[in-house]
Amino acid sequence: MHPHLEKLLELQVIDYDLGELERSKDYLPDMMENLRSEMQEAAEKLETATKRVEEAQVQQKSLELEIKTKEAELAKYQQQMMSIKTNKEYDALVAEIDSIKAAISQSETTLLETIELISTLEKDIEGLTEKAGGIQENNQRQLEVLQEKIDSIGSKVMTKEQARQTIISSIPKPTLSVYERVRRGKGGRAVVQVKKRACGSCFKALTPKKIQEIKRADRINTCDNCGSLLYWDNEESN
Repeated sequence: MHPHLEKLLELQVIDYDLGELERSKDYLPDMMENLRSEMQEAAEKLETATKRVEEAQVQQKSLELEIKTKEAELAKYQQQMMSIKTNKEYDALVAEIDSIKAAISQSETTLLETIELISTLEKDIEGLTEKAGGIQENNQRQLEVLQEKIDSIGSKVMTKEQARQTIISSIPKPTLSVYERVRRGKGGRAVVQVKKRACGSCFKALTPKKIQEIKRADRINTCDNCGSLLYWDNEESN
């Protein structure tokens, strides 16, 4: 392989790493935000279920008091039945008693439904508590790792930039210009291997003459179709 191509391959790896570091400035904060959102969502579900239980428990106490009050009222009216003197009074009292009994029955039905709801919610809370705790622990660990990566981006970029400058200084400017032009045009990949006697980038078949020139490696060869800088690997290019 031409020595300048070897340097360009090293440079290409560094440029790829620099690109990844730049992209990580965008996607790492997004990943952290997603983790925080997941934690918040789990906590909110637990909080909602807890509030529903508390509200249901208040309703249960209210219904129990209501039933107790109506039962006392019913007992009072039933006692009054002993002293009824006219049919009119009797009919009115019976109607009142029936109304109270119906109200008690309805309240008892609602009370049973409320107790069942509380039981269901309490089971849900157990699961939500366990799930929220797991998410909190797991996501917090991931957040710490991601934050460390974000904190280290600056120093990594600096190290890569220093290595890049060292390599650049050993590459002729015309060759470097070709590399930079192709890299910008192809989104980062400029130096490619010949694969099955074709350009490893655009897959255009190469002429036998072109392949011989690439094999000799006495100068840098580019693809006539896409402009990529080509090199030959004896084990993988055939």
